[in-house]
Amino acid sequence: MADELKLEEFGALARAIEAEVGRVIVGQREVLRSVLICILSGRHALLEGVPGLGKTMLIRSLGAALDLKFTRIQFTPDLMPADITGTDIMEEGEDGSRLFRFHEGPVFANLVLADEINRATPKTQSALLEAMQEKTVTVAGRSYPLQDPFFVLATQNPLEMEGTYPLPEAQLDRFMFKVRVDFPRPQELIDILERTTGADETWPGRVADGAQVMQMGHLALTTPVATHLMERAANLILATHPREAQASDLVRQYVRYGSSPRGAQALVIGARVNALLEGRLNVAWEDIESVAPAALRHRLLLNFEGLAEGIDPDDIIREALHAVSRQPA
Repeated sequence: MADELKLEEFGALARAIEAEVGRVIVGQREVLRSVLICILSGRHALLEGVPGLGKTMLIRSLGAALDLKFTRIQFTPDLMPADITGTDIMEEGEDGSRLFRFHEGPVFANLVLADEINRATPKTQSALLEAMQEKTVTVAGRSYPLQDPFFVLATQNPLEMEGTYPLPEAQLDRFMFKVRVDFPRPQELIDILERTTGADETWPGRVADGAQVMQMGHLALTTPVATHLMERAANLILATHPREAQASDLVRQYVRYGSSPRGAQALVIGARVNALLEGRLNVAWEDIESVAPAALRHRLLLNFEGLAEGIDPDDIIREALHAVSRQPA
């Protein structure tokens, strides 16, 4: 009964979070679901879309609904690494002695919004790497732990836009999902106008806290995955590598490097969380199919021909999913 109660609480909290954020954000249900999966997994998400689609507002709304300590870092070309991590400041004591005290940067929070992350230089972007992977910050040879839970939700503009720098592959790999934020449909655009052009301002209320988020994540990560699904997930990763036997003609022609093992981890962890969000107690192949594009699209490195032809990584992922799904269970 205790496990059943926990599962019921998980579903009720998840629905409440999505509903509360939905009071502010119009549409974008798939985007919200993907970001929520990352948060419940204790990992990071990268949201890509043109300016003005509500990426920043969605993240701020999630921070309010989850009652998390929230900071926003606006990435600009002149931003320095110390502006993110913090730095040592010399202070004078009462006895006249001077000593250094560490002044925490904005990365010391539960939910860090890295806004327009690809407008800063690669050196500054890489300042987040240690925090994202190790949950620590090292300054002047000393390491400082970050508080749990800790998530980086970053937004970026499409690389075709002026004034953007591509994220290093090592940093991209630290994001569990890369989520595409599309332009709203006509009716959604009307709803946005009705909500945002009047005198009333809607803001989400508190639904859960950091401790509950971590409990939900722990429960989700215990969701069982059958051995044959693990094997299929591994085969899907191998199918993105042009030199593997599982690779399709599309992969061999346009892909330079396939997904890293972190992509396989993102597939399985995301599928576990998605299964519980859908009210199921075990992972199905449909859960892996659901999270595969967001988990893999930023981990496929196209070759020159693929870039020149404008190949969409999602097309490659769909073909790989189709091929793996036809394998016997």
